[in-house]
Amino acid sequence: MKSIATVPGSGTLQLVERPEPELTTPDDVKLNITRVGICGTDREIAHGGRAEAEPGRAELVLGHEMLGQVVEVGEAVTSVQPGDLALFLVRRDCGLGLPCCADRSDQCFTGQYTERGIKARDGYMTEFVVDREKYLVKVPDDLGDLAVLTEPLSVGEKAIDEALKIQVARIPGAEYDSFLEGKKVLVAGLGPIGMLLAFALRLRGAEVWGMNRSGPDDPAAKLLEEIGGHHLNGREQNVYDLDENVGPFDLIFEATGATQLMFDLIDALGTNGAYVITGIPEPEGKVKLPGGELMQQIVLNNQVILGTVNASKAHNEQALRDLQACRERFGDAIDRVITHVVPYSEFEQAISERAPGEIKTVLDFTMVGG
Repeated sequence: MKSIATVPGSGTLQLVERPEPELTTPDDVKLNITRVGICGTDREIAHGGRAEAEPGRAELVLGHEMLGQVVEVGEAVTSVQPGDLALFLVRRDCGLGLPCCADRSDQCFTGQYTERGIKARDGYMTEFVVDREKYLVKVPDDLGDLAVLTEPLSVGEKAIDEALKIQVARIPGAEYDSFLEGKKVLVAGLGPIGMLLAFALRLRGAEVWGMNRSGPDDPAAKLLEEIGGHHLNGREQNVYDLDENVGPFDLIFEATGATQLMFDLIDALGTNGAYVITGIPEPEGKVKLPGGELMQQIVLNNQVILGTVNASKAHNEQALRDLQACRERFGDAIDRVITHVVPYSEFEQAISERAPGEIKTVLDFTMVGG
């Protein structure tokens, strides 16, 4: 079967042949891959960034945002049957420590987890995949191809969930289900995770301000305003003026991975505010900042700064529910987060560089280009 792979660190992409996988245990499920999303991590790996092939292999098959159709199940599988739409999670537990033993590998203590398409485990840019039922999430039939957005949205769902749990625990009178209603929230970065965060926050009644480095005609800016959000052009906006001009913000969600900006945004956070970081910057990134002033602000204003990565199965299930709710409330606006659908055979350019006006590009494994 055809698979899209790279030799980690090489900065090259190629279409390779791999044996079609077979069921080996009673709880195995086999999916025919239909769509795989391309994200910043895939592009980083494709350009020679952080990645690790499976033991004994030189190549790593890319892709961790996926959707497929069940074609075969083991005799012990009960949650799906052939013909169902489903997806597999990204991370696999290390088998050590309480989080992984409790099926929360997103909170792995040891760092010995593996990740599909990223770390020591082949990904989903291939025609067929077999994995265990415990890592599978069934997709509602009416959601269709939109469900390929589940994984990036699940990252946002975890960010929201953890911020709410912290705020409800420390602020008297706060309630989980209603906390975001009317709250002023900044989403920095309107790529797939940031854009989907904006949708999820609007569902929960937040006043959402989204910032990226573009003008009002940018597709992401237009989409944000269509669902009732407000757009900020990061090229024109001095970040240190945000708290006076727009904020301060009750919550800030960062989805840029821009090192300097990640620190600068602290200035816009309000009293008792929570700042959640999802972007992953380059490790050599350097910053200049008014350190004493920022630390004083964090202490005197009871502020929380939280980093979060990956997501649990429950967050993926919540992402599916929110995608359905977005369809009901915002119509086809949520579908337009997917701006480009490309046949898998045209993978090289799609993975190597962002297309003009791109929010999310998806490889379609049911299509073959010319």
